Amino acid sequence: MSDTSIQTTRLSALANPTRFLALAASVLPWMAGITAILFAVGLYFSFTTEGDYQQGMTVMIMYIHVPAAWLSMMCYTVMAVSAIGSLVWRHPLADVSHKAAAPIGAVFTLIALITGSLWGKPMWGTWWVWDARLTSVFVLFLMYLGLIALNRAMDDPSRAARVSSVLILVGFVNIPIIKFSVDWWNTLHQPASVFKMGGSAIDAEFLRPLLIMAIAFTLLFFTLHIMAMRNEIWRRRIASQRRLAARMAAKG
Repeated sequence: MSDTSIQTTRLSALANPTRFLALAASVLPWMAGITAILFAVGLYFSFTTEGDYQQGMTVMIMYIHVPAAWLSMMCYTVMAVSAIGSLVWRHPLADVSHKAAAPIGAVFTLIALITGSLWGKPMWGTWWVWDARLTSVFVLFLMYLGLIALNRAMDDPSRAARVSSVLILVGFVNIPIIKFSVDWWNTLHQPASVFKMGGSAIDAEFLRPLLIMAIAFTLLFFTLHIMAMRNEIWRRRIASQRRLAARMAAKG
């Protein structure tokens, strides 16, 4: 059997919700443990660094704000990939994936908006400005809320998945706008400083805890995402059993 056939077989096996639940049960404890360790290490380095000469101790907001902002965009990207899997390949877990990810993405986006305002007040002298970066992130938050409301409003999971998938892919245009808004327009928000040509513009003392916290936040997202997918599978199974029991009672 070729390598491609083996990989396809493995992906097909993971498409089975029962196999996914078994896999989730085995990996979640490890993921949660590693996430907790990384947060402990990241917070230790965060609290032991000295304040910035310009920003003082308010620079510590960066260790929460920047990872949350990254995750707000990454979560939507995961949803877009899941939407493609739902529309193109009809993957059984694809719609479960993007439905489970939406509330998590909304929380990360809200954290990014709140911490950004807390950071912006001492740096810019104002809590909020309607510049390109902040406005596009706020639009992303509204998109998350709209998708959550849509999924809850529609009783048919398959129809909700199709409609949500289309809206997710249409809304994905906002992700590059968020990413490159500081380059395309004149904004108060600073340009990219972690990953850029010529190396990071952040001092190593601040970069180390920032990267550790970013990895911790990323693992936290995937841990929560798998847990949410597991809960959604269980919820659908319970709802299916209730519908079956109602039909049998009606016939009896």
